[in-house]
Amino acid sequence: MASIDTILLVAAGLLLLSVAASKTSGRLGVPVLLVFVAIGMLAGSEGPGGIVFDDPWLAQSLGVVALALILFAGGMDTEWSAVRPVLFEGVGLATAGVLITAAVLAALTHLLLGYSLLEGLLLGAIVSSTDAAAVFAVLRARNVRLGGRLKPLLELESGSNDPMAVFLTLSVIQLLMSPATSVAGVAVDFVVQMSAGGLTGYLIGRVTVLLVNRLRLEYEGLYSVLTLSLVLLTYGASAVIGGNGFLAVYVAGLVAGNSDFIHKRSLVRFHDGLAWLMQIAMFLTLGLLAFPSRLVSVAGPGSSPRSS
Repeated sequence: MASIDTILLVAAGLLLLSVAASKTSGRLGVPVLLVFVAIGMLAGSEGPGGIVFDDPWLAQSLGVVALALILFAGGMDTEWSAVRPVLFEGVGLATAGVLITAAVLAALTHLLLGYSLLEGLLLGAIVSSTDAAAVFAVLRARNVRLGGRLKPLLELESGSNDPMAVFLTLSVIQLLMSPATSVAGVAVDFVVQMSAGGLTGYLIGRVTVLLVNRLRLEYEGLYSVLTLSLVLLTYGASAVIGGNGFLAVYVAGLVAGNSDFIHKRSLVRFHDGLAWLMQIAMFLTLGLLAFPSRLVSVAGPGSSPRSS
């Protein structure tokens, strides 16, 4: 096992390389998050870096924390006055839109690849939502100038569609593993998760503003620690009571970001920088977790109908 000194050295090198690569990605017209994945693959066991990493649980755990922080930062940076006119359309795309996309892909994989409808729906659920980190990164780019209602609609949809995609993926897995599961029960669970997640996010978002304004901490840096703790508390509390943690942190960020509190500018910048760190870490990890040689072996079966 590598020493902590070596791990820190390699991690610092990958972060610096990712930051430097983000400068050139814009000039080349390549999405910066794709560059992070490519760097991870090059640093992986099958690339020049030779870093051996094959821990799906660790990658999933990092992804959960990273996405929670990214969604909170996205919520803080979203103006309620801009998304309110497109609230109905955004929520519709983030829920019914995800479900329709998954259903269409399920039908196509069933007809063209020979998978069952439930297996096809699982594939559809996995790819049905836009990646919030990618969308926020693209929309925040300096050369992107979307006018009218399109930009707030994309921000709202990308920030709120992950809860639906996660719920749909887990529900289909449950239906595949336990065919006796009731579809009506899944529908009830959806209402409970979204309601509990939204309510938890709203309440803790209000509490966040109240605490920041009332605590009067002696050191300004502690306010960043306070809000970071509350983000993790929001996700954890929502998940424990049966709510959707991702929806909760996005709503909490939306509530906090559209309220007045002390040190707001510095806290928004802190969470924006933290979100970028999480994006780099998450996509580097995905790159490290990928084994390009394994992709070749499944390329044929993945592009042709299965044998029954």
